[in-house]
Amino acid sequence: MARMIALIILLIPGVIAAYGIKLMRDMFFGLQVSWLPSLALQFFLGLIMFVAGLSFIGGFLLHRDRKKNKVQQRFVKKKQ
Repeated sequence: MARMIALIILLIPGVIAAYGIKLMRDMFFGLQVSWLPSLALQFFLGLIMFVAGLSFIGGFLLHRDRKKNKVQQRFVKKKQ
């Protein structure tokens, strides 16, 4: 059950990142979505969605690997 919840947690930001890529791609081809007023806004919103989704997934994987001690020495948190 825990693996299923982890998959769902990773799936939602993955879908957000994929939709961000779609928004940026559509801007390059001149296809504007109806709910955004300009192509520039569409690109920047897509970029923000892509970066947010990718950083969430990267942070999730880094946190998981830190718990299992499978990271390089430079990524290990120093205890105070």
